Amino acid sequence: MSAKKMSSSRKHHLKGVMLAIAKGYLEQEARQREEERVGYMAQCCPPLVLPNTMQALQELCREIHQKIDAVDEERYDLEVKVNKANKEIEDLKIKVQDVTGKFKKPTLKKVRMSADAMLKALLGSKHTVNMELRANLKQVKKEVKDEELRDVVDWRKNIEDKSGMDGRKKMFEGDA
Repeated sequence: MSAKKMSSSRKHHLKGVMLAIAKGYLEQEARQREEERVGYMAQCCPPLVLPNTMQALQELCREIHQKIDAVDEERYDLEVKVNKANKEIEDLKIKVQDVTGKFKKPTLKKVRMSADAMLKALLGSKHTVNMELRANLKQVKKEVKDEELRDVVDWRKNIEDKSGMDGRKKMFEGDA
């Protein structure tokens, strides 16, 4: 195990050599890109020669406008292709994620909600539904009859009136 390990100085030396090679490649790439840009500009944009007459200047403006229109069309086409490719990439990423199935399901929080609030959330604020059963019931007011209250008197007095023969006689006479 110890025979296969490199010393730290050897590691640093190799790392420095690799960084120097990478730096050379990056510089070479930058020079190549600059040369390509200069060549493209020379090909697509020749040096501007301004004519002396008004007629020639107008003709030059028309040519430049035509070139601008062509470049705009090409830019638009490329932009649409890039957007389409980006959307396709996103769709494929979603499909890959679905296939692998390594996404976390979020833990849902328990929410205490009344039936009214739940219906309001589902149906929106336009529909107000009241699920309270007592509110939907017909309300009946209990009226206390005044006659019953007047008839109720001291019960002892009533018993004394009915006691003995006189009380019974009065009962029969009252009925007749």
